[in-house]
Amino acid sequence: MSSTELLMEGVDLMLMGMGAVFVFLLLLIACINLMSWLVIRFVPEEMPVTAAPKRVPVSATAPVEPELLAAIGAAVRLHRAKRAAS
Repeated sequence: MSSTELLMEGVDLMLMGMGAVFVFLLLLIACINLMSWLVIRFVPEEMPVTAAPKRVPVSATAPVEPELLAAIGAAVRLHRAKRAAS
């Protein structure tokens, strides 16, 4: 085989390969468009999700009972005393 024949065979092989890739990509695009059309046509739309109810924040100005404050203070003192003893 001469170099001209080898070059022409390489060009033929290149064109066949590029053509095969081009045809594959065209088929891929056609399949994607078909699936998109089928989904739009046959799958119903989802119902919109309603928002969760908003929580009402607890106001910081609510009075705290004195017994609760005393219990919290005693618990903190007891915890600190145990940590200091360790």
